[in-house]
Parts: sequence; structure tokens; C-alpha cells
Amino acid sequence: MGKPTGFLEYERKVSTDVSPKQRIKNFQEFHEHLSMEEQQLQGARCMDCGVPFCQSGMTLCGMTSGCPLHNLVPEWNDLVYTGNWEQAYNRLKKTNNFPEFTSRVCPALCEAACTCNLTGEPVATKENEYAIIENAYEKGYAAARPPKTRTGKTVAVVGSGPSGLAVADQLNRRGHLVTVFERSDRLGGLLMYGIPNMKLEKHIIERKIKVMEEEGVTFVTNADIGKEVKADKLLKEFDSVVLACGSSNPRDIDAPGRDAKGIYFAVDFLGRNTRSLLDSDFKDKKYVDTKNKRVVIIGGGDTGNDCVGTAIRHGAKTVTQIEMMPKAPDERAENNPWPEWPKICKTDYGQEEAIAVYGHDPRIYETTVKEFLKDKDGSLKGVKIVKLSWEKDAATGRMVMKEAAGSEKTLEADIVLIAAGFLGSQKYVTDAFKVALDARTNVKTEPGAFRTSVENVFVAGDMHTGQSLVVKAIRQGRECAREVDESLMGYSNLYIQ
Repeated sequence: MGKPTGFLEYERKVSTDVSPKQRIKNFQEFHEHLSMEEQQLQGARCMDCGVPFCQSGMTLCGMTSGCPLHNLVPEWNDLVYTGNWEQAYNRLKKTNNFPEFTSRVCPALCEAACTCNLTGEPVATKENEYAIIENAYEKGYAAARPPKTRTGKTVAVVGSGPSGLAVADQLNRRGHLVTVFERSDRLGGLLMYGIPNMKLEKHIIERKIKVMEEEGVTFVTNADIGKEVKADKLLKEFDSVVLACGSSNPRDIDAPGRDAKGIYFAVDFLGRNTRSLLDSDFKDKKYVDTKNKRVVIIGGGDTGNDCVGTAIRHGAKTVTQIEMMPKAPDERAENNPWPEWPKICKTDYGQEEAIAVYGHDPRIYETTVKEFLKDKDGSLKGVKIVKLSWEKDAATGRMVMKEAAGSEKTLEADIVLIAAGFLGSQKYVTDAFKVALDARTNVKTEPGAFRTSVENVFVAGDMHTGQSLVVKAIRQGRECAREVDESLMGYSNLYIQ
């Protein structure tokens, strides 16, 4: 695929970013992409390797290597190189319902598994994907294509995040009549209110929703199934119901002083910020304003980084990010060989902006919060932190984290944002449908299946597996749709991979 000697002739080149101090002035995407001609040369770098690990989606040492969607990466890299953009779009859409999302927010598992990593830099697959889908919208290839026939079968999808949208898109393509119910005021779930605008501008979601509506999918917002809308109503009115409500319970921090005013879950902080931006460009003041505030963020993942970038854009006085784990190495360790996912230190856009604004990396590693400190009015004034160290537990022989004696320290703080992950599905939804749960409160199914313990009720996405990536949620949605289709029709011709 590509040009046989392309990886030797052309250096990897990707979009440039607007400088940190400039891009923090707004909440817009900040990548300046390559021209189509330059992008075609990046497609030429795909090296026709014997085993394309980029599309494997294997699990190696507990980590995913390659694309979980099994995208036909070498094929559309070659089509980009030859300038056959329409065919490239057709091959991309065969496996990925939403390349407009993944080309913006996916961590590019395909690139980490690229064979070029052995001796150089990987093919710029993620940006090739971006170029394919944006060109498809510009040229009309991505326009609505309603199904030619309808089966008369009806499906309700509860939740409009990436897995729910993938279920809806696949089943509508098959000819079923699909209605998506979303409890929020806007569609997109995690994509809309869990990911900030500078990573995924919301008109991109609305653009795709419009296409799906033109193709026949019905969307209902402000419909909180299990509360305002009874589960029994859906079970009576639809042939099948798919639960795709996400993993919506944020993990809390159990420490003295937790009731202090000024402590927020990251998901609420980010959601309120995006809603206020979209509703009024922040004029309604219905967001958590960090201007001139000392902000402490608990959690080192993508959500924590998004909180860093958001807080800085509002003019935070200081931003500190606390991580329990030790700093990862800057380069692959010997026990982390290709094509495993590289366990290396990543400085994301939020941390880059903090370094530019404050002059240092905001992260403090191997640290946890021991106490939230309050003033006489009950407002947050600081957090007491303590360093952690790895020690072997004498009873079990396992390595555990313990507090390092004498390492306590106090950080001044006006606002704390808890970005410590999520714990399972929400109880009122699972209770409403009476579905069985597993030990982690995710909806239980047989291994590799999506049918719940309740007849005609299926589950997909984070509600099924726990918190994960957008690309994996799309994969879950596609697989679930096939199982729903088989239950309705006795067979399925929906393509998964």
C-alpha cells in the first residue's frame, strides 16, 4: 500500500497547532491542517508491511494494539496517496460510522501499532482519516443515503453517545425504524458535554446528526428514560430496546472536608462550561468560573487534561493536576516493546498550555488528597496532599501504594475538580428496565454478547463494559446492532469488520 519507498522518501508531517498562548483565547479547535497535496504524500508513507498491525485491534498485555474498529487502514492510506478520495471515504465508512469524531478525539491506536515505529515515525493515519472525512463532506460524498427499503421493525436506543449513535446508524441502514432518546437538551452524550469544544467543536456533531435525520433516524431530546419516560412505555411500543447510557457515575474522593463549597466533578464542570458556551457564549454565567482562582484537578487522564485546558481558558490563577501513578518514562521501556501500546509520558494540549502560561508542568505524580480544607464559611481554601510509594504487601505479595511518612503538604485551592474516572451504570435506569448487573454495576450479558437478562433489551458501550474510548464505544454499537438485527430478522447482513 502507498508508495513502496514512500516511508524512506517522505518525513512524517502533521498539522501544526496554534501556539498555546494564542489558542487559550477561545474554545475553538486549534489545528492547522495540511493541504490535500501534502496529505497525499503522507498516504504514500504506508509501507505495504506484511502484517498491518494498525488495523488489528488486538489485546496485548491488557492494552489494545491497533484499531478496535479494524479500519482498513492500508487500503485508504493507499487511496489517499493516489488521490482517490471518494473511494477512500467508501472504504473508511465501511468500518467506521463516525470518522469525523475519531479523527479528532481518538488517541490513534493505529499509529502506535504502525510498523514504521520500528525504525522511525508512524504513518499519519489519524490525519489522513480527518482529510478523508472532511473532503467527503465538502464534495458531497458524505451526504445522506436513506435506506431503499424498510423492514417495519422498530428499535428504541436510549442514549445518544458514540455507542448509541452507532447502533442507530447501523440499524437504520438495515431498514429498521430507529428512535434515539436523549435525556439532555442536546444530542451527542459524552461527545457533546463530556469533551470540550476545543477538542471537538459541536457543529461537527450537529452536522452528522442532521445527516442521520435525513436518513430516517428520529431523535428525541429531554427524554430521561426511567424518570420522565417510563421504561414500560418503550418496551410496549418498540420491538427492541438498546441501552447505551454510558458509565455515568463519577468516582468520588472520600476524604475529610469533602462537603466544602468549591468541589465539583469534572464531568459537571465540563458539561456546564460547554452548555453555557453554546447557549450564550458564557454571558449567562451558568458555568464554574475559574478566573483568578487557584484550581486543583484530581486525576491525570484525558478528562483531567481537559479540565486543565478549560480552567486556563477562563483565566485561572494557578492550575495543579494531581496523579496517583508515577510519571511514565519518556521513551519505551524494554518491557514495553512495539506493537504494544507505548506506556510513555504524554504531555497533552492542556499541560502544554499550563507550561506556556505558568512556566511549569502542572502535574504532581505519586500523590493523593488526604483532606479538603475549609474556611469558617465552609468554602474550600486548600487541599492536604500526601506522597505515595509502591511497596510489597507482606500478606499478598502484591505491590500496593502507601503513604510516605512525613510527606504531607498543603496546596492553596479555591476550586477542586474531581476527574477520577467513572463507576458503572446509573441505578435508576437499570432498575427501570430490571436488567441484571455484574460486580462492577455494568449491565450483565453473556461473554461477547449484548442481550441483557430482559427479553428484547440489549446494551452497548460504556454501560456494558465500563468507561473506555470513543472508538471502542463505536465498535460496541456496531456489534450490538448486528445482534439486534439478528433477533429481529433471523439473520444479519450488517458489516462489522
